[in-house]
Amino acid sequence: MKKITIETTIGLFVIAGILCTAYLTVRLGKMELIGSNYYTIEARFASVAGLTNGARVEIAGVQVGSVSRILLDPDRLVAVLHLKIQKNIPVSEDTIASVKTSGLIGDKYIRLSPGGSDILLSEGDTLFETESPLDIEDMIAKYVFGGI
Repeated sequence: MKKITIETTIGLFVIAGILCTAYLTVRLGKMELIGSNYYTIEARFASVAGLTNGARVEIAGVQVGSVSRILLDPDRLVAVLHLKIQKNIPVSEDTIASVKTSGLIGDKYIRLSPGGSDILLSEGDTLFETESPLDIEDMIAKYVFGGI
């Protein structure tokens, strides 16, 4: 009888450990098992040099989402970003999406500058107002070779 009690206790302890590990894996990996707290919108840029999947999306300096996918439109040869935005954050149709840099040589992120329109974007809609990142190398080359 005592052996069964010890084995049952150890078994419950192992099961609790596995459940805790699974919970932490889901929480720390920011996985979504049931439903989603985000909606996805699309933005098209002439260039997204230096931007990576998982980059922050910010409004007024506050992170409201992330870049979930970066693709190339083969017909127009532009970068297509899929932005995952929190459901409680409204994005109007005239919002401007810009690729910005944190600090002088920091990570790239997307800054959304809200517009004044009352029409809100929903799942799968597209932002048309975008600004590509400033290319320092091109500016230096223009200055050196007299383009400015």
